[in-house]
Amino acid sequence: MPTTRLAVIDLARGLAVVAMAVYHLSWDLSWFSLVDWPVAQGPGWRLFAGSIAGSFLFLAGVSLDLAHHNGIRWQAFWRRLAMIIAAAAAVSLATYFAFGSSFVRFGILHCIALSSLIALGFVRLPLWSVLAASAVFLTLPLWGASHAFDGEVWLWTGLGTPTFGSVDYVPVAPWTGVTLAGLALSRAFRVLKTWQGLSRFSFSSRIGRVTRLAGRHSLAIYLLHQPVLYGLVWIAVQASPAADRVGAAFVSNCTAACQETYDRPEMCESACGCTLERLKEDGIWTDLTAQPDNASLRNRLNTRYAQCLADPEQPPAVN
Repeated sequence: MPTTRLAVIDLARGLAVVAMAVYHLSWDLSWFSLVDWPVAQGPGWRLFAGSIAGSFLFLAGVSLDLAHHNGIRWQAFWRRLAMIIAAAAAVSLATYFAFGSSFVRFGILHCIALSSLIALGFVRLPLWSVLAASAVFLTLPLWGASHAFDGEVWLWTGLGTPTFGSVDYVPVAPWTGVTLAGLALSRAFRVLKTWQGLSRFSFSSRIGRVTRLAGRHSLAIYLLHQPVLYGLVWIAVQASPAADRVGAAFVSNCTAACQETYDRPEMCESACGCTLERLKEDGIWTDLTAQPDNASLRNRLNTRYAQCLADPEQPPAVN
């Protein structure tokens, strides 16, 4: 097995970084109502986000095997784990100030840290035990869920019903199973000598080099890319006179008020976006912004809001 860094791993992680940036840029554009993509609640977007999170967790398992299969390199492991934990704490703190009660309590970095610690115990165990453990974690929510795990104390398990909304939630079950699957695949690749074959690929084109560079610095990019993208979109919104800033502000304020009652950010954002669309379809949005205290218009707004809370995808009623 070559001791040099595998370009294919850096490339795979770099592609995951690119996909992550695409998703977050789409989320930002949707948040500012510059596009009508259902990034927060659309099933396709949810699948996209899940595949990105799964990619990082899977590659974490692969990297564990490649780094420690000849013996646990404790100093390197603890150094990497400390960096991830510090980054996870920084994300929680930053999102607390940015999103209040919807801050990240246990997101992708938190899960990578704990999953790496769990998976480390399987690095030197037989392959069948790694596969069995992966299957247990992947299926655990199906047979191990219980109201005993409800609330914030056990939220990291993924076995209860959280009493909060969060912009990022990646619990141990089932996601640690993905890390263990990555560990198992790497083990199998070593047995089959697949890594030797893949080590011949250098991906030395300009695009390949840039993608591999992103993969090597994925943690730093993870921490920095969203503030940069969000800031750029915000600047674009401020500079664009055609942007519906009033509509974006309505959805933002409506979502915040909704979450105080329901504490379900995705549902609230969807319902508030639906309300804005229905008011525009009714032809009263412009009048409402000009006369926000008009009782009749407010009643129609409240009616649409109640309808959208019940079913954000409903077609508008004929008046």
